[in-house]
Amino acid sequence: MPHSPLPPHGPEGPVRATPRAAGPFPVRAVLFDFGGTLFQMGTYAARIRAAFPRPVGEREMDEFLTGLEKGLTDPHVVEAQRGRDVSSRAHRHAFTTWYASVRELAPYADALYAQLRTPEHWVPYADTAATLVRLTDEGIALGVVSDVGWDLRATFAHHGLDGYFSSWVHSYAHGTEKPDPALFGHACRELGVAPAETLMVGDHPAKDGGASGAGLRAYVLPGGAAPGAVRGLDAVLRLAGVDRA
Repeated sequence: MPHSPLPPHGPEGPVRATPRAAGPFPVRAVLFDFGGTLFQMGTYAARIRAAFPRPVGEREMDEFLTGLEKGLTDPHVVEAQRGRDVSSRAHRHAFTTWYASVRELAPYADALYAQLRTPEHWVPYADTAATLVRLTDEGIALGVVSDVGWDLRATFAHHGLDGYFSSWVHSYAHGTEKPDPALFGHACRELGVAPAETLMVGDHPAKDGGASGAGLRAYVLPGGAAPGAVRGLDAVLRLAGVDRA
């Protein structure tokens, strides 16, 4: 029986000292995460005030926010987050369980969840639009790959940003979450590009950075920025081989 060919990586690393290819493939497509990457949600204080039937003072608001922070360690809340983004139902359950962990907010859990899905409550970062315009002008295809419980197209459309994207991959519609290679692969097929020609941009090291396991390049943005602030997306232009204007 003939011997099987040696694997490209031995126990200590690559078998070859240098790769066969002269260099990386050019970037033909960029996939973006949603929240924390292109958009940021408005503050919880503003959302609570919008949902509450009466004015909320600063001291009471501080108690609500402290309660939400504590709720993140509640076993019932933690359990509800498992598989949160694999279906619309699981997503709603995860968030309403968390909101309801604060007794005074429990009657408004559904209203707070409705706000989460409302386009007006999401704010694009200051450099989002310019980055999308520049990439599109350079002929680079764009897609969204997001762990989320609802269709994001209305949010992008509300801010006039939906027309830049040719692929929308929502985790809930596929019954799985990043870094499942199936999500990245689906986006690449829709855009007609190979994974090696595609860059995934996000803010989560495991989920978005995990695109590398599907053969994509990945860039994980450093710590979050405030709504409407500059996110540092100029780095994406450089990684995509697009010089800054």
